[in-house]
Amino acid sequence: MSIRPVLETRRAQPTMEGAGVHLHRAFGFGDPSEQDPFLLLDDFRNDDPAHFDKGFPWHPHRGIETITYVLEGAVEHSDSLGNSGLLGPGSVQWMTAGSGILHQEMPRGNARGQMHGFQLWANLPGHLKMTAPRYQDIEGGEIPEVTDDDGTRVRVIIGGFWGRRGPVDGIAADPQYLDISVPAGLRKTFKVDTYRQTFAYVFDGAGAFADASAPQGVLLEKEVKGQEVNIRDLSGNRTLIRFGTGDEVTVQAGEEGVRFLLVSGAPIKEPVAWHGPIVMNTQAELMQAMKELRNGTFIKPAH
Repeated sequence: MSIRPVLETRRAQPTMEGAGVHLHRAFGFGDPSEQDPFLLLDDFRNDDPAHFDKGFPWHPHRGIETITYVLEGAVEHSDSLGNSGLLGPGSVQWMTAGSGILHQEMPRGNARGQMHGFQLWANLPGHLKMTAPRYQDIEGGEIPEVTDDDGTRVRVIIGGFWGRRGPVDGIAADPQYLDISVPAGLRKTFKVDTYRQTFAYVFDGAGAFADASAPQGVLLEKEVKGQEVNIRDLSGNRTLIRFGTGDEVTVQAGEEGVRFLLVSGAPIKEPVAWHGPIVMNTQAELMQAMKELRNGTFIKPAH
């Protein structure tokens, strides 16, 4: 057993997308090999409808899959193929853009004006980039939740964990996507596949992600046997944690507990040519996609 060391912690950065949606970007539009097979993670939690109600009007996607996880509020979606739907609290949508789709996503706040959720982009390997688009819309009640004896709760969105499997399947990156809550002061270790790229994203409370040699169970600077011990900072809200290799991730929850996404996937290890929501392998393929957008041939007929 080897606990994954922390390579980097960093705060998500505020940005705007769509028609003026205020969000925080954990990673994206940087080095695509850093989180391969994942390209982008946006945190669109917001409590002010004026900062999200204009949404994400019609825009294209090709060559990727998008995973939308809604915590509060709802997202109305529709596309150029005639699909439409509503993602409510706790629900997940996995959209395989494949050969190309035009769609829009319009967030709607709950009674308190809250619109909370995340969108993750996963790359497609070259041989699947021009596959037919498809959706998997999963209601919140369909996602299994497991509670351990110590009070740790895990929503298994994708992949297998603690004997349960998430309802989303057939995904190229073969990912594991977990929503984990660890009670206050508890140290907890989670198994991950050694060969997958893995990251955590803290969105409630705080916790220390550390290897076995780091102090555990001490949340603040305090006297320990007459000596003052400096404990590394806890990772709090909107913090991304990148891990090195290993088959376990360990977290020490802070005084209010910690809730985080734990995501892993099999690296694709292919060249990336990327422009906004279109991700291909070569510049020639990217230029062809842009040309098709201009001349109206971007959407491919169903076979």
